[in-house]
Amino acid sequence: MSRASLDKDPRDVAAMFDDVASKYDVTNDVLSLGQDRLWRRAVVAACDARPGQRVLDIAAGTGTSSEPFADSGVDVVPADFSLGMLRVGHRRRSDLGFTAADAMNLPFADASFDVVTMSFGLRNVADPDAALAEFLRVTKPGGRLVVCEFSQPTNGAFRTVYSRYLMRALPPVARKVSSNPDSYVYLAESIQAWPDQKALAHRVAGAGWSDVQWRNLSGGIVALHRATRTA
Repeated sequence: MSRASLDKDPRDVAAMFDDVASKYDVTNDVLSLGQDRLWRRAVVAACDARPGQRVLDIAAGTGTSSEPFADSGVDVVPADFSLGMLRVGHRRRSDLGFTAADAMNLPFADASFDVVTMSFGLRNVADPDAALAEFLRVTKPGGRLVVCEFSQPTNGAFRTVYSRYLMRALPPVARKVSSNPDSYVYLAESIQAWPDQKALAHRVAGAGWSDVQWRNLSGGIVALHRATRTA
């Protein structure tokens, strides 16, 4: 599942994700047809974090995205604005340092992390450009940014099929497996409103990041953007 503002009050969005926290991971797995596992592995590989390095996993939700880092000996900080998500995550993995955090005003010092990563969260932020600049602030010189976000399929025919799935099939499926199916209608709408791969790359560069690159996953359903802080 993704996050997106669509002009919603951030408090309303946080409450919505509090509501879905208990079934969040199961619902994501069903709706993505298991692709979310592949996407998480791609994020970990793109971060290329080593033991002794420190990773900020912002919009970590219940910590599923943070676990691979912790299990490989990397110091990872799972952070999220939803207290409900953090509570579920802490019950699952009490060894992880779950932290309440606003992406636009992170509670961390300058140059605190070797890597900042955010999966399916940037679309929820009221001001994504401010968040990207804040990620730059807390990243060490030479450090990396990895953003995994829904994007636009590159094949026109597949893009049409995918759009139909989002608007017609996703909500009924969500009603069967989610504790808050309305949030998945919001998800479908937010995906269609989000910038494509190239447009997001321009926004990342505009926030001060260098060497911005992206690669498509699952035919462009998801795009993985990677950038570096040079100074």
